[in-house]
This record gives sequence, C-alpha cells and structure tokens, in this order.
Amino acid sequence: MLKMHRLAKAFYTENIKTQALQPFDLIIEQGEFVSVIGPSGSGKTTFLNIAGLLEEHSEGLYELDGQDVSKMKDKQKSAYRNEKVGFIFQSFNLIPELNLYDNIDMPLRYRKFNHSERHKRITHALEQVGLAGRKNHYPSQLSGGQQQRVAIARAIAGSPSVILADEPTGNLDSKMADGIMSLLKDINAQGTSIIMVTHDNEQAEQASRIIQIKDGYLNECEHTAKAIAYA
Repeated sequence: MLKMHRLAKAFYTENIKTQALQPFDLIIEQGEFVSVIGPSGSGKTTFLNIAGLLEEHSEGLYELDGQDVSKMKDKQKSAYRNEKVGFIFQSFNLIPELNLYDNIDMPLRYRKFNHSERHKRITHALEQVGLAGRKNHYPSQLSGGQQQRVAIARAIAGSPSVILADEPTGNLDSKMADGIMSLLKDINAQGTSIIMVTHDNEQAEQASRIIQIKDGYLNECEHTAKAIAYA
C-alpha cells in the first residue's frame, strides 16, 4: 500500500544542507497499524508530511496505493491526497464556526460527492465515533476527547486507504486517550491502514509494528518496551 525506496529528505539554506531523513526503505501493507517513535527533532513530522503528500522528498521513490506520487503535478497530488489519505492532528483542526456535520462535510465537498452520498458518509462516520446525536453541536460545546472523535470521523468519512495520526492523544487525559486508541484500533480492524506518531510508549506498543526515527535514521524496532524506552 505504501512503498518507499531509498527515500531521503534534505533542507537547504544558503550554503547549508540539513539532512532531515537519511535514505531508507519501507513497505507498509494495507491494513497495518504502524507506530512511529523518536525524540523531538528526529524527523518524525517530516516523514509523516512526506507520507501524506504534504511535503516533497529529495531523493528516492514513493508509491502510494501503486502510484508513483513523485511524478504527479501539484493539482493531481492534492486530489490524490484527498482521496487516499485521512489526517488526525493533535490540535483537532476543527473549524469553530461550523457544526460537527459541516466540519466533516467540507473535505467531502472537495471530492464532489453528491448530497445524498455525503449525508450517508457523514452519518455513518458520526455513528462510528459515537457522536451521531451531536451533529448540530459546535466544537466549543464538546470535550477534547469528543473533538478528537470528530476529527477521526472527518478522516474516515472519505474512506481513505491510510490514516496519518500525529500525536492524536497528545492533548487528552489518559481516559480520553484510551478511548481514542480503542477507536483507532477498531477502525484499523476494518481494514484501514494507520500510521501514528506518538511519544507514548504504551500506545506505541498497541500497534502491529513500531518504527523508530532518530537523527534522521529510520529503523524497525523490536516490539518491546525496551526497544522504545528512549522515546
């Protein structure tokens, strides 16, 4: 589903080159749940941005769902991202002026789904996250955990191939975080791939695979607490 071969990323400022990601190979199959761990500044966010087609890689090959995305023009890449990738952010990124229904509706409009199809997808997504009765509420009327559930509903409404979650429980207390992790695992069990950046060792261990990024180097970890104790 996701294939990266000798992929690398460098940033250039005047005469200075900063190697954010060293060349690496990675394959993530459809339906996998992968945790990405590592210290702050290690390259996790850069990796996630490249995976989500938000940032260009400098070298190598990146195929998403069988398509070489490096050959796409910006408009093609944007449309492909909207179709294939769902995003969940630590800060929720909900639009405060819109109710829950319209927050989920907005990205579906970009894909030109008709009204009936959008309504069906929004209703189903809200049911999945347990907020079907709150579709007319606004983000300010919800708890942090509920807002993150709306963000998840927005991500899954488009039926993406992969969900990229960047510290999805970072702003939540432990009880709310446990609920979000349970929801993500349920979504993964239905066949959606999930790549989750986290600093929480216990949450990382709930994934099927753990990838470690440190100083720009990406490595597969053993699935043990010892392997991620530094994070």
